[in-house]
Amino acid sequence: MGIFLLSYELLLRIGFFLGVFAIMAGWELLAPRRGLQADKAVRWTNNLALMLLNSLLIRVMLPVTAIGVAEFAAQRGIGLFNFLPVPYALSVLLAVLALDLAIYLQHRIFHAVPVLWRLHRMHHADLDVDVTTGTRFHPIEIVLSMLVKFAVILLVGAPASAVLVFEVLLNATSMLNHGNVRMPAPMDRVLRWMAVTPDMHRVHHSVRSGETNSNFGFNLPWWDRLFGTYRAQPHDGHDRMLLGIKQFRSSRELWIDRLLLQPFRRGDGGMLTILSS
Repeated sequence: MGIFLLSYELLLRIGFFLGVFAIMAGWELLAPRRGLQADKAVRWTNNLALMLLNSLLIRVMLPVTAIGVAEFAAQRGIGLFNFLPVPYALSVLLAVLALDLAIYLQHRIFHAVPVLWRLHRMHHADLDVDVTTGTRFHPIEIVLSMLVKFAVILLVGAPASAVLVFEVLLNATSMLNHGNVRMPAPMDRVLRWMAVTPDMHRVHHSVRSGETNSNFGFNLPWWDRLFGTYRAQPHDGHDRMLLGIKQFRSSRELWIDRLLLQPFRRGDGGMLTILSS
């Protein structure tokens, strides 16, 4: 199984990405939740260019994949599930839950630590939130996030299949919960007990700090409810809420060169001498 996943991981992930992206893009076109504030062509071109750059960099900087780390751990008996007699199906389920909890906690840390927030705020500085926002992260944050996943995989001994399931879910739900899509309110109320819905996550992209520091989950909504970071609705309502962050609101800030430099820049456009808060 591990060798099969290692061989076809990239094709599987690309296939799921393209499928979910097409569904969300079509849904946004047919039933948008909000009117767009910025030029869609500019945003999509630069957000997707950043995603492609990240994909190339991660392959170069980290030649081993998360599935490769899981296979390495399995071969050497590293991690909880590789030496405890846990049924395989249960180990897959628990490993996916552990990885999802780790990403939730990582997300909170990136908001709480100033130097990490400078990396993560580039994701929040998008003037609109749609399917491409779910792919817009700074390369340094992507690398750090991957290292966190490596550590969790080694700690729990996550099976390779669990890692693939989680990676596909994380990628798909990131596009789903950032989608600028309209969903019937009764459906949203039911679904947000099982998954992070677009309306639930959109609150997290508000300029209001109390709302930005809520609804951190990507896959599962339970962590926010459990740890007290859940917020049901934005103060100004979804149609009137202001998205993004206050420092970077010029349309020029949507271009990839500005996105890459943003962690090192002040809100007035000047460069920092050090990476500070």
